[in-house]
Amino acid sequence: MHSADDVLRSLLALLEKDIQKMTIDIWFSDATAVELRRDCFIIRTTTPYKKEIITSRFGDLVKKTLEQIFSAEMDLIVLDADEPIPGLDSGANTAANAPHAPKYTFDDFIVGASNRFAHAAAIAVSKKPAHVYNPLFIYGGSGLGKTHLMRAIASSIQRDRPHFRILYLRCEDFTNEVIAAIQNGSMEEFRNKYNMVDVLLIDDIQFIAGKEQTQNEFFNTFNTLYDAHKQIVLTSDRPPREMYTLDKRIQSRFEMGLLADIQPPDYETKIAILKQKCINIDLDVPDTLLKYIATNATANVRQLEGILNHLKADHDLEGGEITMDTVRRSIKDILIGTGSKPTPSLIIEEVCKYYNIKPDRIKVKNQSKDIVVPRQIACYILQQLTDLSLKEIGTQFGGQHYTTVISSINKIKNEMRDNPEIANIVKDLMSNLSEIEPST
Repeated sequence: MHSADDVLRSLLALLEKDIQKMTIDIWFSDATAVELRRDCFIIRTTTPYKKEIITSRFGDLVKKTLEQIFSAEMDLIVLDADEPIPGLDSGANTAANAPHAPKYTFDDFIVGASNRFAHAAAIAVSKKPAHVYNPLFIYGGSGLGKTHLMRAIASSIQRDRPHFRILYLRCEDFTNEVIAAIQNGSMEEFRNKYNMVDVLLIDDIQFIAGKEQTQNEFFNTFNTLYDAHKQIVLTSDRPPREMYTLDKRIQSRFEMGLLADIQPPDYETKIAILKQKCINIDLDVPDTLLKYIATNATANVRQLEGILNHLKADHDLEGGEITMDTVRRSIKDILIGTGSKPTPSLIIEEVCKYYNIKPDRIKVKNQSKDIVVPRQIACYILQQLTDLSLKEIGTQFGGQHYTTVISSINKIKNEMRDNPEIANIVKDLMSNLSEIEPST
């Protein structure tokens, strides 16, 4: 298998074992392969609502099928027609390939009392990059529009200053690049890539907390860009002071610019968002039903969009008018799992990611010093965030006896009381897990 196109053909052929061919034709016929990376496969579809359906309805199955193809875990990234390829390499980081996305503009961002300050700050930065509010640090809950504002900044700067080198990526991508550069002995190339940009935008920067080497490299990159009067924009689910394992020198850098928070939208803003989204996807929904959605759905903008995409899919496939029954069904389907607890595998995965160890090492009986503490922390978090019994927690780690699980949990409780470092690590991990939306 030598190309991304080969992978897509093999993937669709294997999916026919679990999905009817007609269903595959509906959702995947116009999908194209974009890029095959070491740990993920990127495809592009034609519309935002097709992206939503592929991700939410078929995402888990596609990932399992990719694992079958590669005999290794593979992530899936689905882009719509307007989205850029995330994490462009240094050679592609030119103005022509900067992260311009027509879907994410200031004109399409619905402004309300909950986000007006962040919106105004973002516009100011886009007009005078590195001259006002540097860095700009936007924080708030999941799905409230932080990424939209960040991408709108990139689009605006690219339009007005086409010679600018703009780089947008997630914090996880930055961390992975640091690890790869260390492994490959290419730190100089890594640093050159970031030090040459005019605008650096990093999403979900909270995940940098506790990762010592990543923090060191980010600190150096930040200082180089700031001293060279380059713009830095960051988003997070919380303010810097609540990143408990964040290096204090980095916290001070975050706070030296402007902190702008985004709160959940009020009822009127939700109505405005729903009406704009209906226009964007060419969907006619009566005002009474939009009011019902705004009243009964959560305040998460991403979920509001998901409900409309679900209605659009039902309407395109089945025809007929959109009724209260279809709205209720869409709300139920989209919000099923909202507020649900993280899975044991997700908890273990996040703990292992923090400590940079493989999950299979923590799941077997292993008394190595670098494994014992992460396993104890995982036991504690599993007890706090799931309904698993002590015996069931033990089965996650090679069949540990429940008395060993109790000992691990009590050990971490004591450590959290006496050791601020452990307490902060646990707080950060639990905060991160609360923001990760479970797969449906």
